[in-house]
Amino acid sequence: MAKRNPTPKSVYRRQLASRLKELRDERELTLSHVAEVVEVNQSSLSRIENGDRGTTPLLVKALLDCYRVTDPAEREDILDLVRADQAQRQQWWKKYSAVINTTQYGGYLALESSATSLRSYEPQLMPGLLQTADYARRVIAEMRVDLTDRQIDALVAVRMERQEKLLDREGAPKLWAVIDEAAIARIGSNRTVFKGQLEHLLELSPRPGITLQLLPFAAGFHPGLYGSFMLMGFPDSNPEVVWVENLTNSVYFEGSEDVERYTEVFDHLRARALGPPETRSRISKILKEL
Repeated sequence: MAKRNPTPKSVYRRQLASRLKELRDERELTLSHVAEVVEVNQSSLSRIENGDRGTTPLLVKALLDCYRVTDPAEREDILDLVRADQAQRQQWWKKYSAVINTTQYGGYLALESSATSLRSYEPQLMPGLLQTADYARRVIAEMRVDLTDRQIDALVAVRMERQEKLLDREGAPKLWAVIDEAAIARIGSNRTVFKGQLEHLLELSPRPGITLQLLPFAAGFHPGLYGSFMLMGFPDSNPEVVWVENLTNSVYFEGSEDVERYTEVFDHLRARALGPPETRSRISKILKEL
């Protein structure tokens, strides 16, 4: 199922919602009965169980009492999920909220911040997590002609801070990026930006958590011609998500059939792409020819 312009559920909220519904089902209680006992609107309780809204430790304690959960360790584990979801809502990118809301970027950042793996396919551009500031500024300025210089600067700042917060943190997600050769050819018109971006790719590619592959023109037609996408994996039993962007909307898919389809496409693309060593060699060769 696709969801447009979403505010995605955090990993912790998904886990909490699933656990609370499981406990209610185990006790064979209806939503209306539980809502009456804990004195909460039934629709609010339903939204909590679906992960569509957050909650508080106080309410969850009341629910655990209703479900007769008395084990201190189990109660604390569930309450930890509430606290973790609350903490994740304190988003570092809120200071950029005006420009992020304009570009429908906040939902993506919310998902990405809790991902454990990222598989990216880009047919025209460098992945945002691998861009230099100069490259990001050129791309944003050319793609978003509706933005002011100040807004462009803010989005570049978001992209750079996003890289630092995600890739430089302890327990950073594993990033696997397949980049079409067209993305490299497209920046060739600006020598300074071109050289800096390619050098940056070479600097990042040896990192243990990063796998970089170049899909050459020689691969011909392939399943990725529909456009770019990002597959996000999360801890424990949380389902993977696919994020797709177009001019006016950001869409994410969380249905298993959609995720499996995009996973299959990504597997085809990485099989046809140059391996990481060959990719580094190709980029090095392009740099030497400058």
